[in-house]
Amino acid sequence: MDKSKQPFRKSKRSFRKRFPPESGDQIDYRNMSLISRFISEQGKILSRRVNRLTLKQQRLITIAIKQARILSLLPFLNNEKQFERAESIPRTAGPRTRNK
Repeated sequence: MDKSKQPFRKSKRSFRKRFPPESGDQIDYRNMSLISRFISEQGKILSRRVNRLTLKQQRLITIAIKQARILSLLPFLNNEKQFERAESIPRTAGPRTRNK
């Protein structure tokens, strides 16, 4: 077959491979080893396409992550680098005011 007559094919995107939970894994807010696999480095919940989960599994994972955040088992944001940087910068005593 001539190359010009071949159908157009999209190139495959490279995503970080996530492994869906095994049948023995319980999707629960207390199962931190399972939940942490579905959170990005910034603390965001990864999409279903990246996780390779079914719709039902993704909903259960999302609910479990939100419950864990509310119970302070997980942080809402993972911004440790910002805190390290902010501690090294000296702060002023109070709000700055304009001199007229």
